[in-house]
Amino acid sequence: MERYQEIERSIIKKYRKDIWAKFIRGINDYHLIEDGDNIMVCISGGKDSFLLAKCMQELKRHGKIDFNVHYVSMNPGYNEDIAEKIIKNAEILNIPLETFKSDIYAVADSLTSGNPCYICARMRRGYLYGKAEELGCNKIALGHHFDDVIETTLLSMFYGAEIKTMMPKLHSDNFKGLELIRPLYLVHEAAINAWKKSNGLEFISCACPLTNNCSVDAEKIEDENELGRRMAMKILIRKLRSEGKNIDHNIFTALNNINLNCVLGTKKDGKYTSFLDEYDK
Repeated sequence: MERYQEIERSIIKKYRKDIWAKFIRGINDYHLIEDGDNIMVCISGGKDSFLLAKCMQELKRHGKIDFNVHYVSMNPGYNEDIAEKIIKNAEILNIPLETFKSDIYAVADSLTSGNPCYICARMRRGYLYGKAEELGCNKIALGHHFDDVIETTLLSMFYGAEIKTMMPKLHSDNFKGLELIRPLYLVHEAAINAWKKSNGLEFISCACPLTNNCSVDAEKIEDENELGRRMAMKILIRKLRSEGKNIDHNIFTALNNINLNCVLGTKKDGKYTSFLDEYDK
């Protein structure tokens, strides 16, 4: 058996409960993939996006959904050894990777004297959506996982003064007809790390020359100050889990169990509604 086949087998056998079943559940629960879809899987080079690619391959090969998929990696200005490592990992995993280059790092560095992550993330999205349109895709799949969802929720509460989260899917505001999906939405980062380690795989982290190879994926940065904040959330959640193993599940469940009788106000499409509006009716 080839090494890539052993890696594939581990996803549906050894990690069937912690990865495969949750991947399938996320797709089914949130209706992420349907017959006729043409999906671009974005591979940043990290463990999350490469696992997503392998899961999508397995779904395409053995699933009941008839869809098309492209595996795409953008080089935003990586050092040569990093770019080669991404290609090498794609070969190890038997992923037919299509790569294209951009000058995002150089442009982001020239436009800001501070943290370039925010500008970089915005530019990445633009390039990736453009590539998806070029390929005729209607959906873009990203490798965000369960921990990203919880971290984003806490970031919004602590620093944004609102309760919101990272959604399993959303329509693009600027690219009509394109939808972003997150098939690893229910998969825990610990399971991804265990899969990586058990298969002896080594992936890049951020690999950005502008931020000294930070350990947080630049595509997850939504604010110029978020880099340190997201790492702080990781540490906080780790501490909370040590005190109560279901704490992250409770946070996630709360997002799907909001009691509108016991909140001060809600906001939808920019319009705020206070509990007082209905209080005496």
